[in-house]
This record gives sequence, C-alpha cells and structure tokens, in this order.
Amino acid sequence: MLTPISDPQDDRLADYVRLRESTLRRSLEAAEGLFIAEGSKVIRRAVEAGYQPRSFLLAERWLPELADLLDAHSDVPVYVVLPEVAEAVTGFHVHRGALASLRRAQRHTADDILASARRVVVTEDIVDHANVGAIARSAAGLGWDGLLLSPRCADPLYRRSVKVSMGAVLTLPWARLADWAGTIELLHQHRFTVAALTLRSDSVELADFADQVSRSPQRVAILLGTEGHGLSQTWSQQADVAVRIPMQPGIDSLNVAAAAAVACYALADVARGVSGQSDG
Repeated sequence: MLTPISDPQDDRLADYVRLRESTLRRSLEAAEGLFIAEGSKVIRRAVEAGYQPRSFLLAERWLPELADLLDAHSDVPVYVVLPEVAEAVTGFHVHRGALASLRRAQRHTADDILASARRVVVTEDIVDHANVGAIARSAAGLGWDGLLLSPRCADPLYRRSVKVSMGAVLTLPWARLADWAGTIELLHQHRFTVAALTLRSDSVELADFADQVSRSPQRVAILLGTEGHGLSQTWSQQADVAVRIPMQPGIDSLNVAAAAAVACYALADVARGVSGQSDG
C-alpha cells in the first residue's frame, strides 16, 4: 500500500516525529506500544524476528530491495517520502532512507531466560542506548543466551539501541528485571555463578576465571555496571567472584561495551568448546 507523502506535518507520520528527542520518544513509544527500526537490514531482521510492522517510511530507492517484505505485508502502509521530508519529520538526516514503525512485544521474563540459559549478561543502570545495543550485539554474536537489564537501564528497543546492535536485540532473549535488590538472589536460585566485572581489590584476572570455568563447566552470569561508576556496592558484594580485565598503567578500565565484548569472548561456551555440556 504505497502512499506518497510530501507534507512533513501529515498526521500519518506521527510515529516518526523527532526521533532524536529521547524524552519525547520514550513517552510516545510507550503510549503507542511501538519502536522504530532504521535501515533496510535492521527492518528486515525485525520483521523476520516476528515483530509486526505498523508502517514503513521509505525513500523511493528502497522499494525494490524491500519489495518481498512489503508484498508479504501488503496491508501495512508504506509512506514514500523525499529525503528532505524524512529529515523534517525525524529531526535528522536519515542517510539510509529507510525506517519502520513496529509493534512492541515483551517476549521473555527473567525467569524464562534463566531457566534454560548457561551464559547471561546482566546490566545495572547502563543509560547510554548505544552501549546497550553494543552489549547485546556482543552477547548475541559470541553465543550468550540472554541479556537482563536493571529497571533503570536504557531501552533496548530504542532506535539507537536497535541500530547499534544491528538488530541483535530483536533476536537475543532479553528481559527487564523487576526487582533490582533481589537480582543476585534470583541468579543464585537458578544456579548461576555470578561474576562482577569490577576493579574491586580482591578481583581475579578474567583469564584465570575463564580457565576455572572451562575446567568446571557451570552457568555464568556476568554483571556490568554504569558507565561512570561501575557496579553498585550491593551487586558487587553479593557476587560470587570479582573479575577484572588487566590493563596497562595509566588506563584503569575499558568502556562498558568494550569490556562486555572481552568478557563475553573469554567466557563463552563456544570459545571453550563446552557448548554441549550439561551443568547437571
């Protein structure tokens, strides 16, 4: 259902208004139950992952590439616009010329994920959407089973999170934790060894912990803290082990997304050759 639109004030484009204004988008997307995918690859991954499209906002040049997807959802409006119209609506230059509005769906709970997972990343109050997206991409790409987010973490389905993750947040099981204070207890109930990535004085090197895990296969949850201050004392102290990535003098730590990638690689089942083993 192709619909050319030339007026950026057209009410049919309301899902795409001012995409860079995070406060506005949080309220609008929550109220309408939607999220935005940007770029043809991410749009395709979102639809293939089962998220139902509400509408598409496309430059004409993307119609042939997405023709099969649009044909399969022929009842969904396709708003065809010039680049300057897209920019006026969204508030930025949509250089890929392709956006889609999709229906949000909460697919997993923390208990669902923990019941069958062997490797999970658990994030505490990470507020940068790009970091959430990058962490999800690393976890998915390195074979981890899920991502859990504390109540104050950034939205994994925010446009920038989805974009940076290259759609990984659409396929990696994730859930928002309802009880921050009870998180470590929940992980222990599901028989996870909880490793806090932190500079605590008694922390062990990541390589040493990874070696221990490889010799005694076990479920592992890695805790990652805020961009500025790291993990809270509560989560850090309740963890079973504190783990650090050794750094050169003068540099005390990596960006949280980079640290997540290093930890996910070092502790991945597939990196240790034990993906098929059971922890009993």
